[in-house]
Amino acid sequence: MAVNRFLFTSESVTEGHPDKLCDQISDGVLDDLLAQDVNSRVACESFVTVGLVVVGGEITTKGFCDINGLVRRIVKEIGYTKPEYGFHFNSCAILNTIGSQSPDIAQGVDIGGAGDQGLMTGYACDETPELMPLPIMLAHKLVLRLAEARKTGLLGYLGPDGKSQVTVEYVDGKPARCEAIVIASQHSEEILDASGKKITEQARQEIIDKIVRPIIPKQMIDDKTKFFVNPTGKFVIGGPQSDTGMTGRKIIVDTYGGMASHGGGAFSGKDPTKVDRSAAYMARYIAKNIVASGIARKCTLQLAYAIGVPDPVSIMVFTDKTSGISDERIVELIKKHFVLTPKGIIDMLNLRRPIYRKTAAYGHFGRTDPDFTWEKTDKADDLKRDA
Repeated sequence: MAVNRFLFTSESVTEGHPDKLCDQISDGVLDDLLAQDVNSRVACESFVTVGLVVVGGEITTKGFCDINGLVRRIVKEIGYTKPEYGFHFNSCAILNTIGSQSPDIAQGVDIGGAGDQGLMTGYACDETPELMPLPIMLAHKLVLRLAEARKTGLLGYLGPDGKSQVTVEYVDGKPARCEAIVIASQHSEEILDASGKKITEQARQEIIDKIVRPIIPKQMIDDKTKFFVNPTGKFVIGGPQSDTGMTGRKIIVDTYGGMASHGGGAFSGKDPTKVDRSAAYMARYIAKNIVASGIARKCTLQLAYAIGVPDPVSIMVFTDKTSGISDERIVELIKKHFVLTPKGIIDMLNLRRPIYRKTAAYGHFGRTDPDFTWEKTDKADDLKRDA
């Protein structure tokens, strides 16, 4: 029988990436307001460019957010504290353009309906202990390692901005080895070679040895694995100084690294009445419990909603022939064990809490933090019994 081989790639970005900077600002606003008023309606978008942060959107709340103070604190915590980065927490300009939520939308949400129409996807598979695809988990762990090495001084020349990319070769549907690993990290000029156009070979090897090898399992690296470290040569100018950023532009990084489909709605800056966020969390919760129960080795779940209507207009399950029961039967189990109205989702996952800024970097799924309630597998035994 012929062996089926294919390559699959996922990427992640650090908390200092311009888009992720925006996600964290938007979710920082959300957290600040939920801490004061759990019924805050928040749709907050952020934009950054050279020397400027713009915060806008529609917010209705009994609380008050000091936008200027919050933005400067977040930018500082992320690491833009040195003038050479070109973007500094203390000197960037901040423009606040926030308005209130449309009453036309509010009248449908107030009675328990969805805050918008749309489709949301959840996914889980048995490739990793987190029940996530391996490429995106490795990519996240690499950029987390970059941040750790920067903050602890292990590699003190690293800057806040950076990316990772991991290409995994699959053999007969299972991850077998890493084909290529890419690390692009902002850095100071101290590691440039005499030409001033690329980092030294010593620095390149140090990044491989101290960032890549501690994260990628030894058995996944062989003599054919390719390592690309800052492949353009140098990466001194980074962050908003080199690239604009916007909330919601890293939705594949936020979810499953491209292994599953995506409905298109971003998460950050949105309170849980917005099903773009809350129903995507519920879809992950359901899919993860289905895989954890042993019902299927892979599970893709799609939910779809109409604005102002509480119940989903459709539920779709696809297990890719990895289940011993039909996908239609799994839909029946979902309807029995999970409440899929916005209110039911919010209550089941306890979403009216200031927990969102930490979701805004390094992925919303596959995390072990107890506040990520959608990662629990507490329904697995019930599903297994009824299946």
